[in-house]
Amino acid sequence: MANEEEAPIDRLWRGYSSVFKEFDDLMLARWMAQTLGQLEGRAWRFSHPLMGAYRLAAQVAHERQIWLKRLASPPPAYAAAPCCRAPLLPLLSRDLLESGLVCVHCNGTAVPLDEIGDSMEELKKWADAYAPLHAVAHWDDRQRKRAPNYDRALDDAAVAGEQLLARLGGELAPRLLASWPAVVWEDQDECLDVRPEDIPC
Repeated sequence: MANEEEAPIDRLWRGYSSVFKEFDDLMLARWMAQTLGQLEGRAWRFSHPLMGAYRLAAQVAHERQIWLKRLASPPPAYAAAPCCRAPLLPLLSRDLLESGLVCVHCNGTAVPLDEIGDSMEELKKWADAYAPLHAVAHWDDRQRKRAPNYDRALDDAAVAGEQLLARLGGELAPRLLASWPAVVWEDQDECLDVRPEDIPC
């Protein structure tokens, strides 16, 4: 029954992850440690193919508790995440106000909002500006009827969302590299139909 309800994209990603499931624990730990070294020093798009592969490996590694087994040493720049003890690779998403910086390995809160540091106020302003745009996609029937043209409102929210996501990746995420060796930023919003290719590099 679960497979019948699984979305096609979920089946596709599950198929992609099978390569990491075939790795033994030592091979998986070494691959991840080496890849973390390659990720260091940049703010990465969530949709980047290398980041996609790393996220799949991270899911498998989290299930097997690879980092707790200490089979390979991550690059020294990465501290242990307080949520799961994996190397801290934070994800900056539109859910920043609720979740802080999210752990790529376990999807828990890796860094609470009030612990982000110097960039916290600017990131809060960004999230406050983004939230009402994202909310347009979730308006109920009453809100949609009040809008003169809901489709136009949705399109306008998507365009403004693209601009804010571009600022997130181009300006705000790189500032976090002063605190963490690598950062991932969300470059899409499925609800607004904003795709990674809509966000300029």
